[in-house]
Amino acid sequence: MLERISSLLSPEPEDRDELIALLHSSFERNLIDADALSIIEGALQVSDMQVRDVMIPRAQIDFVHLDDPVDDIAAVAVDTAHSRFPAVGENRDDVVGILMAKDLLRYFAGRETDLRDMLRPAVFVPESKRLNVLLREFRVSRNHMAIVVDEYGGVAGLVTIEDVLEQIVGDIEDEFDFDEVEDNIRLDHHGRYRVKAVTEIEDFNEAFGRHFDDEEYDTVGGLVIRHLGRLPKRGEVVVIDGIRLQVLRADSRRVHTLLVDVPPAAPAPAQD
Repeated sequence: MLERISSLLSPEPEDRDELIALLHSSFERNLIDADALSIIEGALQVSDMQVRDVMIPRAQIDFVHLDDPVDDIAAVAVDTAHSRFPAVGENRDDVVGILMAKDLLRYFAGRETDLRDMLRPAVFVPESKRLNVLLREFRVSRNHMAIVVDEYGGVAGLVTIEDVLEQIVGDIEDEFDFDEVEDNIRLDHHGRYRVKAVTEIEDFNEAFGRHFDDEEYDTVGGLVIRHLGRLPKRGEVVVIDGIRLQVLRADSRRVHTLLVDVPPAAPAPAQD
């Protein structure tokens, strides 16, 4: 193994471009596999990326408001299936802490009477923080989520350790993912639809009453990429045939999830 590694680095690359070229050459010679190449490239890319490149924008954050009834907060937790929520007071810039969904059980079991006592401390990071630095801080502090603030101290978004790791290893299955094919299109508590990018165009057309061509692309993710002519970024919005599609989750390799707003005149997918 040591001889194989030495062979990869002989002669030693002078810069990153030479290193990447050497890695690709090693892949072509079957010295490393595709997964290893992808992970190494992702790790190199992370050192050049900032939090703003991967954060969930403020408009997409599911906040919980401490002044709301606990039953309403629990309903948000059930509908979104998230495990952590930024908890706010007077407004969305007033992040008081992080509410763990599992801690709500303590409230309903009568072990806690005040939600504020259950909050975990919130971690705040600037939009410009580099991802490799943030990942190291996540590991040391054992935090999984950070609130992203802009230059004025307002909330710009949030970032999780998963968002960073996905830039290195690709998509990670988690509580935001749908388990079954029939769950590719799901209604959320805001009345919008979360749609897996791998949803076939035929199924999307049937659900939303559209007639997109499935000869040039097979999935709704392919439809968005074809419309833009490139891979979209997280938070990017396109309107196609009157339907608003917002990229909810994406990385440098592919689109994962879309948020779909149906115009009032369009038929909504039937819910089981």
